[in-house]
Amino acid sequence: MVESVVPAERIRAAVRTGWHRAVQECVPLGCGTESTAWAVVSGDDQYVVTLIPTERRVRYVAGLAAAAHLDARGFAAGAPERAANGQFTIAFEGAVLALVRYVPGRELDRHDPVDQQWWGDTLATVHRGLTDFHHPGLVRFHSVRSDAAHLAVEDWVRPAVTDAVAAVGRLSVTDQLTYGVLHGDPAPEAFRLDVHTGRLGLVDWGSVARGPLTYDVASAVMYAGGPGDATELIDGYLSGGCVPPDELTAALPTMLRFRWAVQVDHFARRVAADDSTGLAGLHHARDMLARLSTEDC
Repeated sequence: MVESVVPAERIRAAVRTGWHRAVQECVPLGCGTESTAWAVVSGDDQYVVTLIPTERRVRYVAGLAAAAHLDARGFAAGAPERAANGQFTIAFEGAVLALVRYVPGRELDRHDPVDQQWWGDTLATVHRGLTDFHHPGLVRFHSVRSDAAHLAVEDWVRPAVTDAVAAVGRLSVTDQLTYGVLHGDPAPEAFRLDVHTGRLGLVDWGSVARGPLTYDVASAVMYAGGPGDATELIDGYLSGGCVPPDELTAALPTMLRFRWAVQVDHFARRVAADDSTGLAGLHHARDMLARLSTEDC
């Protein structure tokens, strides 16, 4: 995890030297599992500064490039500002910093049917907008390994992850899936609806990858509470024409189980690192996988 205690003055100084911008305001936004962020005001402009570990830089830069690609096509994605060195990031105390444009608006409500329509439609818009995007930092859509040591945290974890990985592997081989560039984590909190203009945006590009588009849809459906609670979201996505309805219907159950297995992998890694906050998430993911298995019977 990136150190959460970084004085605002050090961030101000980094923006001043790295981007040649004077900072009037610098407010901490919080610390996630792999990043820390600050809201920054420079003149009439608003930005978000993100601090990430150096080992995540390559993938993160690919996400910044995807945001810039979409921004150039008129979509609000929190495009990065190039630093004085011409790059999207600068080195900062053993980590890296990025400066991205702030996208105004509220988060989407996962339970609101109208918001769900916007959610699905915007995700389809993003998938279409990234059709011709290429970057050497793009990774395949998952790196879950069934033999990973952290999957030994509880007896049920490794078999559950192994089964889900095998199922999505079979799906990828036997079915004709539509591939493209994925946001990677299209939670409702990552979307921005500007109620004054009606403009929708999508931010937080740190999980960008290349893979089956149904993986992104499964991620959104997971956050919505499952297929039964995501009918408007799915309808909104299908209206975008990125994936044929038959493909989504056939692939979604397997991809959704795999998406929950990704959660299991994530929280198991935290538990194995003695992060007790991961235990509740691990057990919630276990319960959701069990619920999906019951619904399939």
